[in-house]
Parts: sequence; structure tokens; C-alpha cells
Amino acid sequence: MIACLDLEGVLVPEIWINVAERTGIDELRRTTRDEPDYDVLMRYRLDILDREGITLPQIQEVIAGMGPLEGAGEFVDWLRERTQVIILSDTFYQFAQPLMRQLDFPCLFCHRLEVEPEGRISGYTLRLDDSKRRAVRALRELNFRVVAAGDSYNDTTMLTEADAGILFCPPQNVVDDFPQFPVTSDYQQLREAFVAASANEL
Repeated sequence: MIACLDLEGVLVPEIWINVAERTGIDELRRTTRDEPDYDVLMRYRLDILDREGITLPQIQEVIAGMGPLEGAGEFVDWLRERTQVIILSDTFYQFAQPLMRQLDFPCLFCHRLEVEPEGRISGYTLRLDDSKRRAVRALRELNFRVVAAGDSYNDTTMLTEADAGILFCPPQNVVDDFPQFPVTSDYQQLREAFVAASANEL
């Protein structure tokens, strides 16, 4: 079995919400919990960063002061003792590195920002369109059983593609739109859901 986890909202706080709180720009609070179309969301964010003159080093300074959610490190340790773990995220390597260090560097698949020398974020490069779903499909084609957990709209194709999908602390709109997935609200419930979905492999 392989466990596939989203990053933001599952293991670490939402990066963009922290940036919004630090800068006072409430428009940056919009996340994949609110906007299902990731390209629309990112273009919206980049337009705001340009308008406000916010650079990558400023965002990295916010991230440097963040840490995993309470209990996330212990949950990842518990899971890694029992199976392989891959983080499938729509964040960017330039954002995630300090947070990965605090989780003892689990395997991470995400995207990359395009950054100009002065730090302006000019764009982004997706690893693949719908990369979470396609990663899960590839793992299943390698004859792995995949159990996946996420919290937002951009996780739902991954959860659907997996042998079993689990929602973790999702907003009500995601619960309402995807009632087929079990909902967990803390790491103990998430552990229990992984055990139940693992076909006795954990």
C-alpha cells in the first residue's frame, strides 16, 4: 500500500492564508477550498502579488515562521512506520522546503514557481495537469493499493482515483459536494480511517 496525502490543510496550515494574515490582504485568503479551478486561483493570486509588490522572499519569510499542524508530525511518523508515504500537493518547492524539514522530509510531488532575479513571481509551472489524480493512477498501475487523504476540491480527483479516499477537516461545501468520502476531523480519526481502508496492510 501507498498513502498519498495532501499537504496544506492536512499536515500544515494553509500558506496563502498565513500570507494574507501577515500582509493584511484578505483577498489572498481564497484557497482551493473556495475555487475548484487551480489555474484561475493562481492567476488571481499572482495578479494580487504584482499589484501589491509582494515578492518570493517576503512569502518565504512568512513560511519560515510556520510549522506543521499540531499532531501532524506524529501522524506522519505513525504512517511511515507502516507504509510508504507520498505528499501530493499543489504548492511549490520554493514554498514547501522549510515545512518538509519539520516533517523529516517525506517524499513530495508538487509544482515550481517561475521567479525573476529580483524575486517577483512571474508565473508557475505545473508538473502535470491534474497531477494528483495522475500520480495515484500511475501508482495503481504499478500494482500498489493507494489510500489518499485531502481536504479541498483539488484533492477530490485524487480521492476518486485512489482505492480509498478520505476527507480530513474539509469545509462543509466539499462535504456536501462529495458525500461518498468518509470525513475525519482529527488525526486519531484519520489513523482509524487509514486502518479501515488499508485491507489489513497497516
